[in-house]
Formats: sequence, structure tokens, C-alpha cells
Amino acid sequence: MCVKGLYFLGVLCGLAASGVLQASGMRIYTSGEMEAVNGTDVRLKCTFQTSSPINHNAIVISWTFRPLKPGREESVFHYQQKAYPPLEGIFRKRVVWAGDIMGRDASIIIQQVKFTYNGTYICQVKNPPDVHGAVGEIRLRVVTTASFSELLLLALAIGGGIAAVVILLIIILSCRRCKKRSQRELEGNEEAPRKKERKDPTACHPSRAVHLYMSETSIEIDSSDGMISDASTKDSSSSEEEDPSSDEEDEDDSD
Repeated sequence: MCVKGLYFLGVLCGLAASGVLQASGMRIYTSGEMEAVNGTDVRLKCTFQTSSPINHNAIVISWTFRPLKPGREESVFHYQQKAYPPLEGIFRKRVVWAGDIMGRDASIIIQQVKFTYNGTYICQVKNPPDVHGAVGEIRLRVVTTASFSELLLLALAIGGGIAAVVILLIIILSCRRCKKRSQRELEGNEEAPRKKERKDPTACHPSRAVHLYMSETSIEIDSSDGMISDASTKDSSSSEEEDPSSDEEDEDDSD
């Protein structure tokens, strides 16, 4: 029984020593391969994932460069509490910090790349106690002109942007046209009742009407001579017309 227990303990110790069993670990994520045009800036993206809380004072980030031709590795960038760009070598005054420690980003920017920058860039992050784990590698290829795939992506991006603008303009114009149409329909619905309420054009306004009155006539029969006298009206205008006739009758009587 004791022999089996010692054997099992030995196996666990061996696995722990080989790194198979680790209480903590660091994971690095990179793009793998990149292509950049000669003389342009390129961003080497490197992100990490750690099982321990990020300690800004203890975390260490290092970038190294391994050229295509056989040769020694060269330091590209170092970060520990602050950024330390290289003071000598081919990367002097060419590397800029572009990461965010709390955002788990350890990216850098290489300015004005040259053909001598062709090679492999290694990103390593240590956040104690997470100091073990695989490193991230980016194989950079510096070319004279952009490849067909990059040109295609650029063309698709430009074409997509133009298409989006055109679609947006079409939507705006359609909305305006629908709005104008609805306003016209609303105005037409408001004018329809007015047309129905329109009066007869032959009828005039009461204030402009001419009032016509029919006078009442009366017939008087003179018993002396049996003559029928002229019709008399109760209208004031007819009474005025009768006055001259009465004067003439008086003159005849006097004669």
C-alpha cells in the first residue's frame, strides 16, 4: 500500500515538474502572419489571458526579433511599469507602445518598416505567479506593394462604405417623399368637406338681398255714380301717388 502511494506521488511530482499540471498559466494570442508595405507603419497585435489578477507593478512584457537569416535574436521592446523602447540596433526610434496592461493588450507599433525587418517577432508576457506558458509569434513579411488580398479587402471596404452612404441617402429621400405625400393627402381630405358645403352660386348673401314687397290693393265703389275708383295700396309709395289724383278731382269739382 505504501509503495503504491509513493508511486502515485512520484507521478504527480513528475507531471508538475514537466509543466503538464500547473496551478496557473499564461496564454498569448497573436495574428500569426502579417504583411506590411515597405515604409509604412505596422501594428503587431499581442493579447494575453492570465488566471491571476493583473499586477501593474510586477507584470513584464518583452518583444524580441529573430531574423530570417541565421543570427542572434535582438530585443525590440521591453515593458516593466513603463515602456522601454530600444536605445540601439535596427529598431532604435522605430518602436512605439500601443498596448493596454489592464485591457490585457501588449501590442506595439513598428514605424516605417524596412526589408531588414522581415522575420519572426516573439511576444512574451509574465504576470507573477503566471510566468509559465507558450509565447506568441508573428511572422512579418515586408513587401514592395500591397498584395492582391489586401487590395481586395481595401476595395471591398471602400465599396461597402459607398454602398452604405447610397442606401442611407435613398432611405432619407424615400422618407421625405412619403412625408410630402401624406401631407398632400391630409390637405385633400380637409378640402373635401369644404367643397360639399358649397352653396348654390345663384343664391346671394342675405346682406346683399333685395327685399320685394307686394302691396295690398283695395277697390272702392262710389255709390253715387257707380264708378269703380282706382286701386289703393297701403304702401307709403302708393299713397304719395294718389295725392296728385285727389288734387285733380278737387279742381274738377270747383269747375
